Amino acid sequence: MAKNILNDMKTILSEDKDFLKPLISKILHEVLEEEMNRTIGAGPYERNSERSGYRAGYYFRQFITRVGSIELRIPRDRDGKFSSSLFERYERSEKALLSFLVEMYVQGVSTRKIKAITEELCGHEFSASTISVMNKSLDKQLRTFSQRNLENPYPYVILDARYKKVRENGIVRSQAVLIALGINGEGKREVLGIEVSNKESLSSWKDFLVSLRNRGLHGVEFVISDQHHGLRNAIREVFPEATWQRCYVHFLRNALNYFPRKADPDCMQELRWMYDRKNIQEAQKDLNIWIKK
Repeated sequence: MAKNILNDMKTILSEDKDFLKPLISKILHEVLEEEMNRTIGAGPYERNSERSGYRAGYYFRQFITRVGSIELRIPRDRDGKFSSSLFERYERSEKALLSFLVEMYVQGVSTRKIKAITEELCGHEFSASTISVMNKSLDKQLRTFSQRNLENPYPYVILDARYKKVRENGIVRSQAVLIALGINGEGKREVLGIEVSNKESLSSWKDFLVSLRNRGLHGVEFVISDQHHGLRNAIREVFPEATWQRCYVHFLRNALNYFPRKADPDCMQELRWMYDRKNIQEAQKDLNIWIKK
């Protein structure tokens, strides 16, 4: 289920234009400014002996992307030497850009990852200071997304955790990434929240669920998760009105632990067949028919 949720998150965020559009616009503007700095050999209002030209304002260009039209402010120089390779490269690499942006949200923003994006776009490296500015801007945008108010009701909520390696004070540790997916009344999925914790426990899950409720999560009728004891207790405490169901994928994996490995394919097929029945009566009826054959 963890892998499925991760894929769902990437798909949802890749399709969320309101989330991606300002991030893409910010990065593109940072890239254009850095290219102009390299062209004339100096930053804005910078005085040095290596300067080979001067800025001459900006012009605007509409840039069509898969997340909508972005108005870019393109810098100009007095001698007309500045020409960005961004647009040709970006059209070929936009899919990679979106993938990297989503990956940064899922894995955590890092200078290394942003550096990889700019290299993919423009074919050369950028200074650490420029990358740092980009990183801070993305942090702010992502923080806004993760702390946004949840105004609509979400009748269905899926909860799970996956463990990732996180570097803290030079030491790499395994930490739990708590994930909440919501499904609204129209059947649209949305990432409600992501939080890193030292481990899965009653307190960590309860704090996570309380934070979602404080952000406005309401109307929860049905919660799906694995059978983690702390998680189940946290669900009962925070959303006592909701019905709980064990995750189908986790159940199948746990059930296969009781069978020989060579029997996995047949057992998996039978278990999936059981889940396809609408109710116990239908399952018993089909089972009797199958036995008679």
